Amino acid sequence: MLAYVSAWLKCHHPAAFACALLNSQPMGFYAPAQIVRDAREHNIETRPVCVNNSGWNNHLEKRTDGTLALRLGFRQIKGMKRDDAEWIVSARGNGYHDIPSLWHRAGVSPSTLERLAEADAFTGVGLTRRDALWQVKAIRADRPLPLFNDPIDGEVIPEPKVVLPMMNLGEEVVEDYVSMRMSLRAHPVELIRPTLNNVTPHAELARIPLGRIAVCGLVITRQRPGTASGVIFLTLEDETGVSNIVVWPKVYEKFRKAVMGGRLLQIAGYLQREGIVVHLIAQDIQDMSHRLSELGHPMGEAVGQTLPHADDTPRAHHTTSASRAYHPRDQAKKLFPSRDFH
Repeated sequence: MLAYVSAWLKCHHPAAFACALLNSQPMGFYAPAQIVRDAREHNIETRPVCVNNSGWNNHLEKRTDGTLALRLGFRQIKGMKRDDAEWIVSARGNGYHDIPSLWHRAGVSPSTLERLAEADAFTGVGLTRRDALWQVKAIRADRPLPLFNDPIDGEVIPEPKVVLPMMNLGEEVVEDYVSMRMSLRAHPVELIRPTLNNVTPHAELARIPLGRIAVCGLVITRQRPGTASGVIFLTLEDETGVSNIVVWPKVYEKFRKAVMGGRLLQIAGYLQREGIVVHLIAQDIQDMSHRLSELGHPMGEAVGQTLPHADDTPRAHHTTSASRAYHPRDQAKKLFPSRDFH
């Protein structure tokens, strides 16, 4: 019954289905980035987080043609507190026209303003991510003084107008993943595809001739079912869709480090199809995680790590000290975490 109802909702009400899944996170098999990508592939317009339009939860907005668009909510921003989001919504009125007006009316801390800026949530007031961060850095007090409506010395420091260099697309995509674990601009594989040789996009796997091919993508899930006799199943994602990879035990032993630790993998093997089900039987696996450094972002220790869990695979919580990631492969693990079920 659950499978039938879910399939019916996804078929007939895909925008509401995607919105509900996002509002139910953390749960299930796919991370928010995959849910959003699938919704966009089914022609659902996805609108970014906006200080003047978003609420805590994701919600639906009516388009001019009568269809529904998905508006991302503040809950998608890493580290954002629900109380802060609700203060922003309750004090919004007819909208915020700049960062100081939001700070004074909603009374949120500079750290919250910084999270909003990093998530590019001030686009609706005409500010780019970099310009918004520049303005937020001028706010020093935790909260505005209640007796004053205008910024005073010690709260907002007057800054001369500056022209900041524009961020390139790769930098914007990485910042999106840092702040929200997804990007509406582009997929990381899309940006490095021009430098990938003899790699087939995932969307073409259902129609190309059978034989030996190679694919490349971010690892979004790893599975090693106890009933599969040691077989590992990987799901890779590129800008065109996902591909299912079967790794037999002997291949796994040969490429164990890449299979278990790689965030961006290039896999060559033999394509198999049965009806609409497509698998790639892995023969050669290369860890390409270092290529993510080509996106033009340092991806240093400030890059946070998500801790996704499947609701049917509980794990014990362990407290670990903060670690530093210097190698691009380690940085990629932090930036593009997979969902692993062992």
